[in-house]
Amino acid sequence: MAGRGRSNPLALAVLTLLWERPMHPYEMSMTLRERRKDETVRLNFGSLYSVVEGLEKRGLIEAASTEREGNRPTRTVYRITDAGATEAVDWLSDLVRTPVKEFPQFEAALSFLPLLAPDDVARLLRMRAASVRTTLTSLETTVDEARRQGLPRIFALEAEYEIGLLRAELDFVVGLEASISDGTLEHVDMWRSLHARTNAAGRIDPDELAEAVADALSPFLSGQEGPPDR
Repeated sequence: MAGRGRSNPLALAVLTLLWERPMHPYEMSMTLRERRKDETVRLNFGSLYSVVEGLEKRGLIEAASTEREGNRPTRTVYRITDAGATEAVDWLSDLVRTPVKEFPQFEAALSFLPLLAPDDVARLLRMRAASVRTTLTSLETTVDEARRQGLPRIFALEAEYEIGLLRAELDFVVGLEASISDGTLEHVDMWRSLHARTNAAGRIDPDELAEAVADALSPFLSGQEGPPDR
């Protein structure tokens, strides 16, 4: 049973909460939001109830009791099973131990960047850098405030990790923008010349594009080592 259905981090969040104490789904949702875990895992009531149902079917959690407040519908309180506790520990250990290939949208954008003109890319990167700086400032302020309030560091490690990623991204974005703007990026002249050939519809003639790309890549495709001299 272990190892199946590990694609949704929300399931791990549910197991972790129930490892602390039994809860009903609404309490799970509120607890995750209070702890700002909704910034780490995608959370909405529909997906949460689906995850709870799936975990119950797999025997990782079970209904412990029901409760009712006033005229509200009856709520089922769930608790983690022994199998669920084992799965939670195994799953979390695997996530910490083993790097996996993820597919960030910005990485995808970088792989298709030549579709845009260099000067447009530089402008967009400056805008992205400004946005990243704003997010960084907000996140660092939140973490500093949590520390002043005495929150143990172990409960905010994901925020520290995000800060580290954002700082690295900012360095990369700023450096890339600068290399495009000052012309030091390899083959930026070829990139500019391609976009200088755009027609009224903003497209490059397909034959010209194919010829230019083939010319740029020919040393690599022919097995020549090193970048082409252009």
